[in-house]
Amino acid sequence: MWNSPEEFLAMGGYALYVWSSFGVCAAVLLIEPLSIRARNRVIIRRLQQERLADQFDKEGGN
Repeated sequence: MWNSPEEFLAMGGYALYVWSSFGVCAAVLLIEPLSIRARNRVIIRRLQQERLADQFDKEGGN
């Protein structure tokens, strides 16, 4: 039980560990979807390039 906001923020002397862990967790929750979206775009772009290369090979071989 905390008697003031300062005591809550101090977390009984463990504020550095508590708040830094919350910060790292929040950063991961923000970065992960952005990372997945970027990887998805790279994969889609690569698949499109492969499809175009296959079409070019089929047209050029005939």
